[in-house]
Amino acid sequence: MSWMTDYVRPKLRGLLQRDVPDNLWTNCESCGQMMLTKELERSEKVCPHCGHHMRATAKERLGWTFDGGEYTTIELPKMPVDPLGFKDSKRYTDRLKDARHKSHLDEALVVAHGMIKGQKAVVAVMAPEFLLGTMGAALGEAFVAACRLAVLQKAPLVVYTASGGARMQEGVVSLMQMPRTTIGVQMLQEAGLPYVVVFTNPTTGGVSASFAMLGDVHIAEPNALIAFAGPRVIQDTVREKLPEGFQRSEYLREHGMVDIVAKRSELPELLGRILGIMMRQKTVSDAAA
Repeated sequence: MSWMTDYVRPKLRGLLQRDVPDNLWTNCESCGQMMLTKELERSEKVCPHCGHHMRATAKERLGWTFDGGEYTTIELPKMPVDPLGFKDSKRYTDRLKDARHKSHLDEALVVAHGMIKGQKAVVAVMAPEFLLGTMGAALGEAFVAACRLAVLQKAPLVVYTASGGARMQEGVVSLMQMPRTTIGVQMLQEAGLPYVVVFTNPTTGGVSASFAMLGDVHIAEPNALIAFAGPRVIQDTVREKLPEGFQRSEYLREHGMVDIVAKRSELPELLGRILGIMMRQKTVSDAAA
């Protein structure tokens, strides 16, 4: 009994009372299966059980996209912080401070440049971790800065979209970013540079109604919601049952709004191939001119 009491019982008690980190396990948002968080990170946040593509941060996407995970971010233009002095249950300035503290980002768009499969490129990634990737004046100006950088470097621009739409705290100033970002796309067109959009879940509102739908090539992750208004709003308005998969990547590909639906792991290779083809065509066109 002494051996059981002095050795075995304390060992069992230690095993049962061992602290388990809160972030050790993650549940899939789609199928509910539990998996190790490290396993999920190795699979680029794609569920190994059902293939569901979970939400990713801007820095994760940059690391997955650029060769060797190496890239250089640019400093974004400074804009007025709170143009309307907005306050609801909380001051807008306080919401921005909280978002910056939690995400370690200055705005909901990160712009970087580097190499994708040996092809020079500028990449702008919307950050859903920053106020749901909503578009305000600072994001609009950051997008234009990405376009200017692409023109300066004579490089293609790739944009990953993930947004809840216009940022309500900036009112009409936010809505004005729709034509503002369209001007940025026009700059790329005038320079003859490729503009590729990668839709991720969700891409909605003013973002989908502006620069997101103006790409030369539209790629989407599987089952991403791509819409202006959500399906429930439309169904309540038209009072009809919507088709299955309405406003999802696969449905939009079938109806001509998306060119390719690709898994996350396939994106770097696919982007490198598309950008290489488009830049070679630009070189031929420039030589002919």
